[in-house]
Amino acid sequence: MKTLLQVDFAFPGPFGRDMTNAMKELAESIAQEPGFIWKVWTENPDTKEAGGIYLFEDEASARAYLEKHTARLKGFGIPEVNGKLFRVNEALSAIDNGPV
Repeated sequence: MKTLLQVDFAFPGPFGRDMTNAMKELAESIAQEPGFIWKVWTENPDTKEAGGIYLFEDEASARAYLEKHTARLKGFGIPEVNGKLFRVNEALSAIDNGPV
């Protein structure tokens, strides 16, 4: 069953175009993760937060990625990473044009 992963964390920046330039290689590597379908990158410069909403083919892929990404972010000096997994109700999402 498709699984949605929501991740957020405190992030000092960069944001906007600078974030795009700084994170391009990371984005390209995320696209190669097993079971990965898509990611929406999130950022809020006002509250100094960043993260993303991901869709994976299955829960096992999402859990494995969350573990890997949490370790990577901690290596970048981000001490706390919030991650939540959700099963996707594809039938209801289709009614509301969800990209599943």
